Amino acid sequence: MKNPFRIPRFVSACAAALLAGGLLAAAEEDFDSLVKRLQQEKAAFAERQQKLLNERYDLTDRPAKEVTMARGKPVQTGVRVKLPEGMTWDKLAAMSPEIIQSKNLWPAGFYPLPHPHHEAGGMVFPKPLIEETQKQTARDLSRFDLDYDLPQHLLPEFPAPIYLTTRPDLGDVSQGKLVTQTNFYGLFKDILNPKQLEGLRLLVTPFPQQQFNSTEDRRSMHPSLGVACFDCHANGHTNAATHTVGDIRPNEHRHRIDTPSLRGLNVQRLFGSQRALKTVEDFTEFEQRAAYFDGIPADAARKGVNVLERGSQVHFMAEFQALLDFPPAPKLDVFGKLHPARASEAELRGQALFFGKAQCAVCHPAPYYTDNSMHNLQVERFFKEKMINGRKASADGPIKTFPLRGIKDSPPYLHDDRLLTIADTVEFFNLVLEIHLNEEEKKDLVAFLLTL
Repeated sequence: MKNPFRIPRFVSACAAALLAGGLLAAAEEDFDSLVKRLQQEKAAFAERQQKLLNERYDLTDRPAKEVTMARGKPVQTGVRVKLPEGMTWDKLAAMSPEIIQSKNLWPAGFYPLPHPHHEAGGMVFPKPLIEETQKQTARDLSRFDLDYDLPQHLLPEFPAPIYLTTRPDLGDVSQGKLVTQTNFYGLFKDILNPKQLEGLRLLVTPFPQQQFNSTEDRRSMHPSLGVACFDCHANGHTNAATHTVGDIRPNEHRHRIDTPSLRGLNVQRLFGSQRALKTVEDFTEFEQRAAYFDGIPADAARKGVNVLERGSQVHFMAEFQALLDFPPAPKLDVFGKLHPARASEAELRGQALFFGKAQCAVCHPAPYYTDNSMHNLQVERFFKEKMINGRKASADGPIKTFPLRGIKDSPPYLHDDRLLTIADTVEFFNLVLEIHLNEEEKKDLVAFLLTL
């Protein structure tokens, strides 16, 4: 007769996996001991990540002279991914994927980028967002165990402007301010209807999250109200806050998340980089149940999951998000292409490449430069699997096509922030798509992308 008290194999296996990951061990520590241990480890992991970034990239501040984001922050120029000594981009592009893989020549900056501390994961916010949120709302979004990793000059401008599809005549309705609980009503009460205003209120309201909550299993020094949607998607755009995806296991295969802009959400039909949720309502509802708690229902229940009501709250939040517009692009015509009288020769040549030789428009057609589909770039054909700071570089699988309208306003690029500039992105796709652009063609393509 079977022992009715025997622990099922899958339960014991799960417990073993949790223990190996340090989760059960952390739960057995008191909070003061947890803080002390993780703070002692903090410097070593920060040094590890900074070393990786310096090996991969040129992180210097090299702003463009004439190209800025919507509110005036300079766009960073040039290819930042480093190549091995003696290698050039032209030499690399002339090689087949098989040769690049066999000779281990895939550029370090083109491998998946790990989270600032990949083994720990969780939401991490850039310093300007932390400081302004604390100033306005007295909420502290800093973590005692780790800090954000990328330099501020390589990130989107902060705070970003807000453009509304319903009131394009107003331009930036944020008035240059970070929109939070403290000011949203005054800024929007005469612009939105009551339903939209309630949706915005919920988007700036903090709710418990895996690292920011009231339990002792948190990563904020003091008990926290939690995280708001607009803490990552600041002003309905992005501040490049990062996290690790909750829908992949084991942890070493989880992607670092690039927080995408919410601009132009009304023209998008897929949500989540790989989950392919079909409506923004689905994404809004499930984000706080799943992504906020790393896809762990038990943690969500214990730490205080915010269960949104579909018919009112979710719908109201989605309605406001659908009002967020792309920034103005004065050189584009009504078809989303360059008006010849407004564009330079280089920009026009870049447009011809975009819709021709470079193959960009296959996935990014005008006017919004997305096909609302998913594509598998099969980048893994260029390299052999390897561990990088706790992240296993392997096959990414299909990723949604993000819109390219306003792309200069939302660095860094790709779904995991691995590409710091638009020039890096052009070099990446030149290799991945095997399209063999020459140096002038790459410059022209960058010039066109900066007009979108």
